[in-house]
Amino acid sequence: MTSQDHFADGSIRIVEDDVQGRIVTFDSATFVNDFYGDTLASKDVIAAASYSGVLCARMVARHQPRGVIGLDCAIGKDGAGIAGLAFYEALGIPSAAVDVMTAEMGNGNDLYTSGIISRVNDRATSLGLNPGMSAREAASILKAADDLCDDRFADQENRETIYTNAAGRSIVCTDSIAFWRPEDTGRNVLCTAGHTGRSVIDYIVGSGVWGFICSDGGIGKNESGIAALPAADDAGIAGASVSALSARMGDGHSTYYDGVISACNELARSKGVQKGMSAIEAARLLVDN
Repeated sequence: MTSQDHFADGSIRIVEDDVQGRIVTFDSATFVNDFYGDTLASKDVIAAASYSGVLCARMVARHQPRGVIGLDCAIGKDGAGIAGLAFYEALGIPSAAVDVMTAEMGNGNDLYTSGIISRVNDRATSLGLNPGMSAREAASILKAADDLCDDRFADQENRETIYTNAAGRSIVCTDSIAFWRPEDTGRNVLCTAGHTGRSVIDYIVGSGVWGFICSDGGIGKNESGIAALPAADDAGIAGASVSALSARMGDGHSTYYDGVISACNELARSKGVQKGMSAIEAARLLVDN
């Protein structure tokens, strides 16, 4: 999708724009590069309804925003849901994470209007951000802050083919469903590590993968962390989610090796996938059936 398309469907919104700068909400951190391209976001505060992990931080930090707000996704295994806050801290970027039970995954507008801050990095604390503060208030404070970031980081797919069966279908680990490739269409099962919310539906449907396993992001408000599973059913794609407490978000290999299935769609169930099953077993069932 182009940035114009994202504006039309509301997945990117400029909610404040004045002499200090802008506050821009995104349904996904994967949309940030589409919006900015090769330009910088030094006067913008980015509020993206993705988890606040290192992968998402890499996607956003390369555009040098004034501040960033994401989701905590129930913190998750090894603190992966908020690990990006330390990444931003190293770059001098104030950052905060919103309690996933107060804002929907994949819904940047809900994050901005309803979210309540649960975690902040030290730079954000020094500016006056605190847990319990509304995301809207936090974003306004960040917008008034000085430009801070002067480093760029490229995104990395961290892709590996784990297994290929006799039919030529493979299990592939990669850190985001946004990193699918044309050779995955109709062929591969992707084990990825972002949430399974509404903002990934276009990636899942557009990729036409044989199957997928993502994170549930802690399930979250209105079960938004697994909202893409029924849509994948409608597209004829079997999919499942692993508990964010079992596998690190932002690490597709952890999804595969550590993940425990917490939810799946009807097509996945028809292939034998069940809640409580290891992601390793589920991936084999998906690819072989």
